[in-house]
Amino acid sequence: MSTHVLAGNTEIDAAQVPLQHYVLAHATGNPELIHQAFAEGARVTGHINGELISWSVAEYAARFTGKPAADESQRSRSFEILDLAGDAAVAKVVLDYPTVRFVDHMALLKVAGQWRIVGKSFHAQAKARPQP
Repeated sequence: MSTHVLAGNTEIDAAQVPLQHYVLAHATGNPELIHQAFAEGARVTGHINGELISWSVAEYAARFTGKPAADESQRSRSFEILDLAGDAAVAKVVLDYPTVRFVDHMALLKVAGQWRIVGKSFHAQAKARPQP
């Protein structure tokens, strides 16, 4: 999966742009890309260590350090548009890291002519640590 803006001008291509920003934010640690991916007022919701969390875009972006993770070379990310209908779409993003696999479900909406993520719910599955 490329993190560059896809060529072409179809709605699918356009709807992938915020997903590309989102994936690139995780790869680089750049919080500005989170702000580019999400609509104002969007929420990030899921469970961490059994506790329900719900963050604003600003709260979520604040978790990004501005630099890639130390284990970035061991991480992979992918996304797919599952369904697009007019100005609404849903997508699934998989963040596969050495110790955890996240599956994100994104709701997207075309807002003022640009696609944005308007909500993210996620599932985090811890991985067994390799034995030394």
